[in-house]
Amino acid sequence: MDLAGFRATTGDAEPPAELSLALQTLWWDAKGDWERAHKCAMADDSTDGSAVHAYLHRKEGDLRNAGYWYTRAGKTPAEGSLDAEWESLARALL
Repeated sequence: MDLAGFRATTGDAEPPAELSLALQTLWWDAKGDWERAHKCAMADDSTDGSAVHAYLHRKEGDLRNAGYWYTRAGKTPAEGSLDAEWESLARALL
């Protein structure tokens, strides 16, 4: 699946079954359901999951918590737009 295909699935009621938890997190976030996205992030202990979890807390405005998750992911905190970070994460995970 490419980024355009991934974005197109956000019109569905549920994410595609084959998506990783990290991609499910981004999928729910794209639908505007931060709480459901956060539940997926909390269930994902992977490095990718930590990177997406960091993005969610940055979006929420909780930069301290985001910093913790960026560290767990081994990443420098993002400084660009939230949209650019979402797209970068999605591209890397697809």
